[in-house]
Amino acid sequence: MINLLGLELYKIARRPRTYIAFVAVAAIVLVFQLAFLADGESYMSLMLQNVKDNFDMESSKAINGYFMCYIILNTLLVQVPILVALIAGDAISGEANMGTLRLMLTKPISRLNIIAVKFTAAFIFTLVLLFWMAIVALLFSIFLFGADDMLIFRVRSEESFIMQIAKDDVMWRYFAAFAYAAVALTVISSLAILLSVFSDNSIGPIVTTVCIVIFFTIISNLNVPVIDKNIKPFLFTSYLVGWKGFFYINTSEEGQPIKQSLENWPAIRNSLLVLLTHIVVFFSLAVYFFRKKDILS
Repeated sequence: MINLLGLELYKIARRPRTYIAFVAVAAIVLVFQLAFLADGESYMSLMLQNVKDNFDMESSKAINGYFMCYIILNTLLVQVPILVALIAGDAISGEANMGTLRLMLTKPISRLNIIAVKFTAAFIFTLVLLFWMAIVALLFSIFLFGADDMLIFRVRSEESFIMQIAKDDVMWRYFAAFAYAAVALTVISSLAILLSVFSDNSIGPIVTTVCIVIFFTIISNLNVPVIDKNIKPFLFTSYLVGWKGFFYINTSEEGQPIKQSLENWPAIRNSLLVLLTHIVVFFSLAVYFFRKKDILS
């Protein structure tokens, strides 16, 4: 099993498309960082203009590594599912396309083990990609902009306001956010692996996964009461950005942020349970249909 996993990781490492994800992440992050280095204070001044009377942080200090990473993740973690699909969508279909699937199944390896290895390899790729994001989006942003208290711009009940998180209360939230993102992106990879079972080429599962994510994301962002109540709770895309909950904190009666607190942990927990349920369902279906897959015709 370990040898099979090592071989699968070697296959992923040899594919040029694997490195597209890392280059794309680095390029997007660099664009954000250069833009804020050039004229970030104008952006922050615009965001803070409505709260200058009761908010004493200077715009220059508000632009720091923690804030930059949050802004970048808001963009990247919406696009990264596409990058994950590039790898996971090739899991079974790529083997079928190259003609190696039939050879693989003639060996004394169960189909369950094959799917499990493909799933584990895709999960490891996701973790490595997130680790790369943590380096370029968080650590390099801290290197460029320094570390200070972090500002969160929020809209609740049609009211805009700003939350300030102390700099010694931020890093653990990023660890939790990246862990949550790993679960969310694993849903995408398990869906792509499921779709790859039905195809003999890589393009179909990759494009289908991307289309499903885009379509579901659009529905998840529609503010229609019927959809909110009957459809959104069952779509995994409704929970992909749940990592933001780790940056929403409780405040005291005087309006002061409470360190180490989470505004709505039950919502985060429930979101994780929904995402984990999707992973189990997609993986189980992939195993079921792969066991029935005809490799002789």
